Amino acid sequence: MEVSKEKFGEISGQTVHLFTIKNDKGMTVTCLDYGCIITKILAPDRDGEVENIVLGFDSLEEYLEHSPYFGAVVGRVAGRIKEGQFELNGQSYSLPRNESQNHIHGGPKGFSHVVWETAVFEKENEAGVEFSYRSPDGEEGYPGNVDIKVIYRLNNRNELVISYDGVSDQDTLLNVTNHSYFNLSGNLKRKILDHTLTLKSDQFLELDRELLPTGQVVDVENTPFDFRKGQKLQRGPASSHAQNQLVGNGFDHPFLLSGNDQEEIILVDEESGRKLVVETDQPSVVLYTGNQLQENFHIRGTRSEKYLGVCLETQGPPDSIHHPQFQSAILEKGKAYHAETTYHFTTMNSK
Repeated sequence: MEVSKEKFGEISGQTVHLFTIKNDKGMTVTCLDYGCIITKILAPDRDGEVENIVLGFDSLEEYLEHSPYFGAVVGRVAGRIKEGQFELNGQSYSLPRNESQNHIHGGPKGFSHVVWETAVFEKENEAGVEFSYRSPDGEEGYPGNVDIKVIYRLNNRNELVISYDGVSDQDTLLNVTNHSYFNLSGNLKRKILDHTLTLKSDQFLELDRELLPTGQVVDVENTPFDFRKGQKLQRGPASSHAQNQLVGNGFDHPFLLSGNDQEEIILVDEESGRKLVVETDQPSVVLYTGNQLQENFHIRGTRSEKYLGVCLETQGPPDSIHHPQFQSAILEKGKAYHAETTYHFTTMNSK
């Protein structure tokens, strides 16, 4: 197990570093201290061929110009907040409207767009990087000084464990996730439409035309949103269901998980044999099939296009501040925020 560090670029006079975490099985995770971005995950297929299985770039300039949050940690609040406004303890707060009339992923200077402090660790069976950042009171309109810590741990079971810990000196909102785009074909050889997804989820959240939750919870039974027994992702783009068409022909929906830490999310690419098992302590996952990916740039030599990657954003329900029936994103003063998700990279017919 080892971690190496090198310069990746500069932004606003700050040096951005690239960290490479390697385990003893040949798996590698590379990440930046800018936005905690995961730039590559190198994992073996059924024949032992090690290839990259996430979307990312080889230069900081490409991230600044083109990236739709590839591999980044997003927050303070993942997802959209309606009209960039909310009330907390009787006080109104206004946030930047960085997607039409709404606020998304913590704003233009959210966690994904700052340089984090780092500490590297190497142990016998795991190694990784600990990222830390103080988000000052009023940053992007949010109340409270928030001290946030994100840890990427890679172990010899080919598991990447991402944990998030935070505390605030005022009541505030906090709901953090990682925004990696996965493509298990390896080196972007194919779109993700033939990937098979299994989700332990009986319900998803209905969206309105601005992709905000309406507040309605919909049963997946007899819909294209039923992944309980596994189905190919192509069912979304092929569907005539109004919710699939609304988001650009595919999925961009929060699913409420019916279980935690019990292989509740499984993604498989049958051709390569790669299998990703995701376990989390979070109540929901946003499934996004890359429906809005632009085609005006390249990703390591491959032209970007719709359905080139799939996001599995484990988190609390989006815009919960406007829907009291959802699990709350309110973090009370002095209380601890904690979230953890494990990504187990394996192959079919193996554990």
